[in-house]
Amino acid sequence: MRRKDREITDFQEMIEIMKKCDVCRIALNDEGFPYIVPLNFGLEVEGEQVFLYFHAATRGTKLDLLAKDNRATFEMDCDHNFILYEERMSCTMGYASVIGHGTIEIVPEEEKYAALKILMRQYHAEDFAFNTDMMKVTTVLKMTVLDMTGKRRNNIH
Repeated sequence: MRRKDREITDFQEMIEIMKKCDVCRIALNDEGFPYIVPLNFGLEVEGEQVFLYFHAATRGTKLDLLAKDNRATFEMDCDHNFILYEERMSCTMGYASVIGHGTIEIVPEEEKYAALKILMRQYHAEDFAFNTDMMKVTTVLKMTVLDMTGKRRNNIH
């Protein structure tokens, strides 16, 4: 990272940023170009191991690409704010972000419900009852995060 003054190395601080985000973008390997897609996600932390959960249809480009190569890069960001420096007539954007790498696997049928509850927890604090009939037409994906780094820009000159 070029700007070490913006780097976040504290694990818990990165987790707190991830908890505030509402979209996770994953980039998959495609022929010639990366394939990137924004997704809703769920976050699970076991000690120092991070898992991200996503949902998808039962067919589609994501699943086709993952069947060929299950490695992925993820990115999420939040705390966006416009920073104006009137005295020097310039501006920038404030943000907090986490970027990392991982491997993605399809969650087995018997673990789908628990995984979807983790996903729902990201958006709805208390336990949320959802229509389990939709599970038949839903693929649940689990990313095991291999590494991640955080970065922040706030309103400091």
